[in-house]
Amino acid sequence: MSNYNYDQLSSMLAKLASDDGFRDSMLGDPVRALGGLGIALDPAKVPAARRLPSKDVATADHAALASQQIGENGMVLFLLSGVSASRLAS
Repeated sequence: MSNYNYDQLSSMLAKLASDDGFRDSMLGDPVRALGGLGIALDPAKVPAARRLPSKDVATADHAALASQQIGENGMVLFLLSGVSASRLAS
């Protein structure tokens, strides 16, 4: 993932926090799910074993994004591995 903006990340986190269909899509075909938000993800970087953060963690990460910029350091990859953005920042 190299080109995305705040609105795309915000939309992704909001959907991860509340949209079960989007969450299912992220687990099944994250390249397509993110493509629907205008976020390009290299299929070679998608881990074979995927899991998502809980809806509560996604909600907290969405709030963190709103209050500060979260860096690119694996934004989608951390979501696919279930790691919280707060742990990425530390």
